[in-house]
Amino acid sequence: MKKTFATLALFIALYSNAQTVIPLYNGAAPGSENWNWEEKQIKADIGSIVMDVSHPSLTAFVPSNPNGTAVIIAPGGAFHALAFDHEGTEVAKRLNAKGITAFVLKYRLAHDDPAHPENNFSTLLQNKNYKKLDSINAAVVPLAMQDGLTAVKYVRQHAADYKIDPNKIGFMGFSAGGTLTMSVVYSATDDTRPNFVAPIYAYEGAIIGSTVPTATTPIFICAASDDDLGFATHSVHIYLKWLEANQPAELHMYEKGKHGFGTKHQGIPVDTWMDRFTDWLTMHALIK
Repeated sequence: MKKTFATLALFIALYSNAQTVIPLYNGAAPGSENWNWEEKQIKADIGSIVMDVSHPSLTAFVPSNPNGTAVIIAPGGAFHALAFDHEGTEVAKRLNAKGITAFVLKYRLAHDDPAHPENNFSTLLQNKNYKKLDSINAAVVPLAMQDGLTAVKYVRQHAADYKIDPNKIGFMGFSAGGTLTMSVVYSATDDTRPNFVAPIYAYEGAIIGSTVPTATTPIFICAASDDDLGFATHSVHIYLKWLEANQPAELHMYEKGKHGFGTKHQGIPVDTWMDRFTDWLTMHALIK
């Protein structure tokens, strides 16, 4: 039954305009079987914001002429929300234009209890109370990491169907998605480890694990010096850790851009960060 379910999901993904939701699990996600809230989607000036995810999934964006490279994209949102378009679907479309197959990951999120508005994630972020936010998120970050690991495993197992090289699967994440990216690469086994990673203005405080893989795993890091959440140094720490492990590492620290620049157009150099990312992929022979 499980194999039939996975085959059906794959068939739908490949033959319905290449933008289809693929459930990561057959049934309830392990560890959150009792979650009973409904997923919410809010329209904002940066596109769709998704909250209360309890059924993790991938949305496949398949280019007309795949070049063999794939990237799993984890949008950010403090593990309470996902900037699904701004740091997800729009990124996927830009990668598709380069022939890269993209998968936007919808991972499990913490639920804001309306009875405790003082614990609302936006309030905690505004007050920079990361210690309390980390405490609230502590139960969900391992579940989100499991969703990331499961996503890598799914893409690798179905690589041939998507015309993907199983040795050219990357993981990119923004803010909390960057935390997830690093947790995945630190905690993976051979079948769930991405071949390259790209944490974008990652938050270091909630990362699970710390061991840099021994297998060659290039990293592309990007952030802004004026990050208004103070995360610029987090990217520097990750970069230095990769250098110390003699792993290929590239860091782009823009003077201006603030936190969450994603695919936003600001009329400043940070707008071209995705061009630098594809330059880096080309240097590593991941695209032509």
